[in-house]
Amino acid sequence: MQPGRQKILPAAFYRSHSGLEPVRRWLKGLSKEERGIIGDCRAWLARGNAGVEADHVATWIVGSPQQPGNRIARVIFFIHEGKMILLHGFIKKTEKTSDRDLDLAMKRKREVER
Repeated sequence: MQPGRQKILPAAFYRSHSGLEPVRRWLKGLSKEERGIIGDCRAWLARGNAGVEADHVATWIVGSPQQPGNRIARVIFFIHEGKMILLHGFIKKTEKTSDRDLDLAMKRKREVER
């Protein structure tokens, strides 16, 4: 690597046994502006700003007060084999991430680790 260049952590979507990529599908349902904001945030995290150790689950919160309804998105991911694996994405509706959302992300994480 050249001096002054950061290593970029590539992102990958969780893929179910049947080949579905639910986070990719969720992202496609968002507006172009929202996808851009999420992409910018993912790129920032990929440059080593995630502060996440390998195999630990983390959530990044993406929001823009300029968006209609002040929508805030959450993406749950973990670092696995040198990649940021995007496990689950959703629009935040409460202060606390629901057990249902966390359970789904953990189930997907276990599938990836097999």
